[in-house]
Amino acid sequence: MTEFAAVKAALKTQAVETPSWAYGNSGTRFKVFAQPGVPRTPEEKIDDAAKVHEFTGAAPTVALHIPWDRVDDFAALAKHAEERGLTLGAINSNTFQDDDYRLGSVCHPDAAVRRKAVGHLLECVDIMDATGSRDLKLWFADGTNYPGQDDLRERQDRLTEALAQVHDRLGDDQRMLLEYKFFEPAFYATDVPDWGTAYAHCLKLGPKAQVVVDTGHHAPGTNIEFIVATLLREGKLGAFDFNSRFYADDDLMVGAADPFQLFRIMYEVIRGGGFTPDVAFMLDQCHNIEAKIPAIIRSVMNVQEATAKALLVDRDALAAAQRSGDVLAANAVVMDAYNTDVRPLLAEVRTELGLDPDPVAAYHRSGWAERIAAERVGGQQAGWGA
Repeated sequence: MTEFAAVKAALKTQAVETPSWAYGNSGTRFKVFAQPGVPRTPEEKIDDAAKVHEFTGAAPTVALHIPWDRVDDFAALAKHAEERGLTLGAINSNTFQDDDYRLGSVCHPDAAVRRKAVGHLLECVDIMDATGSRDLKLWFADGTNYPGQDDLRERQDRLTEALAQVHDRLGDDQRMLLEYKFFEPAFYATDVPDWGTAYAHCLKLGPKAQVVVDTGHHAPGTNIEFIVATLLREGKLGAFDFNSRFYADDDLMVGAADPFQLFRIMYEVIRGGGFTPDVAFMLDQCHNIEAKIPAIIRSVMNVQEATAKALLVDRDALAAAQRSGDVLAANAVVMDAYNTDVRPLLAEVRTELGLDPDPVAAYHRSGWAERIAAERVGGQQAGWGA
């Protein structure tokens, strides 16, 4: 098989999970900008996600967020997705939008609040049972704002206890994915602030617990690909949340801030054996000022382009240069792959899959944007308020 044929074969297997919340209204802490045609129900979010998959061929799953996507019958929701060529992906918990969680959720000093938070996480596992979802994704906004506000060590003990309860409830084919975030909304200490803290908890929990690397959740200058390489080496990388950030938040389109970084991350994924279904490629983005569906299509394409370039790295030549200590030659191998225009290659992949070579243009020609703007009138648009 030629080099390009092998790359195309690999690209045809890639799947990127899109998040239900990215199809709804979102914004900053100060303003949420509503758009016409935004979904009003989980079913309409799935309908939009199906359009992303229709035009990219690479987004067969959609993640849910509870309670934002709560319905009376989750099995019926899974059937709705199946009828549109999708399956339901990760179930994302929410322990940060209730007044009881002002001082934390699973790390809260009040045992009653901790029981409430754990109860919600266990409910999410019940939903996984109903939807057939494999992954429970956990992100905690827990932390403190001031020195002395709470005991840092005791908060870790509470977190350990809560995670263990949820881990024990998981089925044989289910996983817990623990996310970390450098800061926000806690400004003094965050209870899961980095990959090391997440890794330590997952290591203690066992094989069903894996770490999520959110590409926007690191201090400036952090070498994310080193984290990826290390977690893969230890067998603890479970998923990515792909997005970008320029300063502090993390909800911009993947590859928008630093496409070279995304390429480097994808190279380490491929180098470390992570280009498999065991590592979930998920988007975690909020499209505040841009149209939702085209932005998600473009995000999927950005991941595909970074992956294609990473697959083109001549690993034999790179290894030879590394062994000989030829610094410039080694870097040149990497840069040659990165500087390759892979858009024609991906257009060929899409054509061979029976897709339009330009997914964004195909979406705009489809008339879906005009249709949903005309039909989705009245009711309550999905979004997180503000």
